[in-house]
Amino acid sequence: MSNGTPLTCETIGGPHQQVSADQLDDLLTRKLAEVDLAGKKVTLVIPDGTRSCPLPLLLQALHRHLIDVAGELTAVIALGTHSYMEPDEIARMVGAVGSSHEPEAQIRATYPGMTIVNHEWADPDMLVHVGTIPAARIAELSDGRLDMDAPIVINRHVVESDYAIVVGPVFPHEVVGISGGNKYFIPGVASQEFIDMTHWVGALITSYEIIGTTGITPVRAMINEGAALIPATRLALCLVVESGTGAIEAAAFGTAEDAWAATAAIAAETHVEYVEEPFQRVISCMPTRYEDIWTAAKGFYKLEPAVADGGEVVIYAPHVTEVSETHHEIYDIGYHCRDYFVKQWDDFKDVHWGVLAHSTHLRGQGTYDAETGEEKLRVRVTLATQIPREVCESINVGYLDPDTVDLEALGKEPGTVVIPNAGEILYRVR
Repeated sequence: MSNGTPLTCETIGGPHQQVSADQLDDLLTRKLAEVDLAGKKVTLVIPDGTRSCPLPLLLQALHRHLIDVAGELTAVIALGTHSYMEPDEIARMVGAVGSSHEPEAQIRATYPGMTIVNHEWADPDMLVHVGTIPAARIAELSDGRLDMDAPIVINRHVVESDYAIVVGPVFPHEVVGISGGNKYFIPGVASQEFIDMTHWVGALITSYEIIGTTGITPVRAMINEGAALIPATRLALCLVVESGTGAIEAAAFGTAEDAWAATAAIAAETHVEYVEEPFQRVISCMPTRYEDIWTAAKGFYKLEPAVADGGEVVIYAPHVTEVSETHHEIYDIGYHCRDYFVKQWDDFKDVHWGVLAHSTHLRGQGTYDAETGEEKLRVRVTLATQIPREVCESINVGYLDPDTVDLEALGKEPGTVVIPNAGEILYRVR
């Protein structure tokens, strides 16, 4: 890229392989040497605490390679519209250590010269409008599901950098098919408006239909189009990470599009588990990195395709105390299938579409009869959390007291399966 030639994507590892720290370092040495980064403003776009990956290893390697070359080095946490991370949470996530007890000082000691910041999606001063996708083009990209102008508004650090490098894993995803790549820009470091649009298109398709799709889905097409308006050169270090261990199975470095495509194909092979018969009842045990139902709902998304009609998914997350810290509208609208909103659109069109999308994703497939007001849902959803029974009932999900849950006993019950470390592996019926 230093002489204008495009960066070729290189992939190491593969399905169920193990990539060592030395192999990763060698990959970065080779690929970064092809990029003219001297004196340039470089922004790393990194995952938040809801994605499992060996982020300290990745960030320390990139810091080592870049800090004496780049003119300025910043890491932006791709929150989308998740809650801002606190300094102590950031320090833990990036593996910051040091003699000081202050998290900011620990971060400075571990990553001298590099700034690590939240994507401040709620601060207009930290967002820049980079262009607008016309309504006709949105209609084309979304296969006719939306027909409206789409302003693309992106984090200021990213927009004002020379190079923006995505660093993070790819997984089956309920909105886009397979996460990662340009998704770290949109929704990762975008404004809420276009996030809402892309999530609603995903909801119209339904999570059941789109999750785990490796190709360019309508949502991925919209995201790619928006990301192309970012003036920075977009590169990516995409990884396939073994769920639960953080071990790297594969890594690819190239353009945001090429590195994503290379690892998405591998993730579709390693992160999808096939079962012979549909589950009747699933207990999805959610790790503590999912701090509310907004994120812990992944325990439903990843299991829905493998659950029988009339079956049940229990989200077992005894550490969770609320549905969402930032999206309080969900308490007002509750959880419903797509058609519940589509057939009463005038009543719901002014609610953030991302909230509507989240609602449909957790409630799954179903139908709604506008004349009778009857909603029929394919699968039951039950929360075993600290959220009280009356709140669960008010948002249209079931309640189970987590103190009564005996996972070992449940695992022996006929028709019940307990899924440890749920949220990343997608289950399907063969």
